[in-house]
Amino acid sequence: MNAAPQPIDLSREAPRQPLVDPFARAISYLRVSVTDRCDFRCVYCMSEDMAFLPKADLLTLEELDRVCSAFISRGVRKLRLTGGEPLVRRGIMTLFASLSRHLRTGALEELTLTTNGSQLAKYAAELKDHGVERVNVSLDTLDPDKFRAVTRWGDLARVIGGIDAAQAVGLKVKINAVALKGVNEDEIAGLLEWSHGRGMDLTLIEVMPLGDVGEARLDQYLPLSMVRGRLSERFTLDEIDHRTGGPARYVRVAETGGRLGFITPMTHNFCESCNRVRLTCTGTLFMCLGQEDAADLRTPLRASESDEALHAAIEAAVARKPKGHDFVIDRRHTRPALPRHMSVTGG
Repeated sequence: MNAAPQPIDLSREAPRQPLVDPFARAISYLRVSVTDRCDFRCVYCMSEDMAFLPKADLLTLEELDRVCSAFISRGVRKLRLTGGEPLVRRGIMTLFASLSRHLRTGALEELTLTTNGSQLAKYAAELKDHGVERVNVSLDTLDPDKFRAVTRWGDLARVIGGIDAAQAVGLKVKINAVALKGVNEDEIAGLLEWSHGRGMDLTLIEVMPLGDVGEARLDQYLPLSMVRGRLSERFTLDEIDHRTGGPARYVRVAETGGRLGFITPMTHNFCESCNRVRLTCTGTLFMCLGQEDAADLRTPLRASESDEALHAAIEAAVARKPKGHDFVIDRRHTRPALPRHMSVTGG
């Protein structure tokens, strides 16, 4: 059984300067992939026969806590744990418990996670107890057979049960759906009505060219500009100025009263306001989801009990954050833009 990570007392440290990139964007949002493992094999995220990292390569829960705390001391206000599937990481609730202290002090505004929902029934109450107020659940279809085909291994009923459990304990749920041509494009209107009918926002996401997943990217790619046009024939989509700290741009659906988000890295990138960096479970920091440049934080983390080298590495990395990504999908660019899978950085 994992011992709880030992809290780091930030009050004893001298105040540190907030992290600001070369384009004057304050870094206030950290996404942390706590594991590359998952109990699904979604067709746009993983290959069916994935090779996962040796467990020895992963940061311990204590090390994850230490890195997250370092970022929080530098102005990160929102922390999202992802995977793979974060809830399959052994002992993960001890990390949520430890990080929740930053919520109590006010240093952190939000602690949240993105999940496939398969383990949510088991952990919903604990997440709520540790200060998590909302969760994102990835769900691309409400057809059980199609769900099994998209996830390769998933059970839709179990995911719906997880959503039920989350709402029962008072967690706010948002549904994330990847728009997939020829797979769920005829279901999106129904998914919207179902989500809003349960009081859940829905965010649609364009497929991203990350990793070789054994599928042709061009065959999967469905532009959200096309999806939005089709939805506009049936619903009234009113622009609203709603932000959750991430890349989605939202509209209000007049007929349902709910919010609909669009994440469009391909048709209209969201880079100009990017306030995010991403840490992998091995301690590699990616300053941009769509670029290969990365920084090793594991080495300075393990080199000393002091965090000076860690902070220096973080500062040097943020100073290299690019203006934007270079995602392209067309007939000339059908291979992945980057070799790493989406599960490595957690989306």
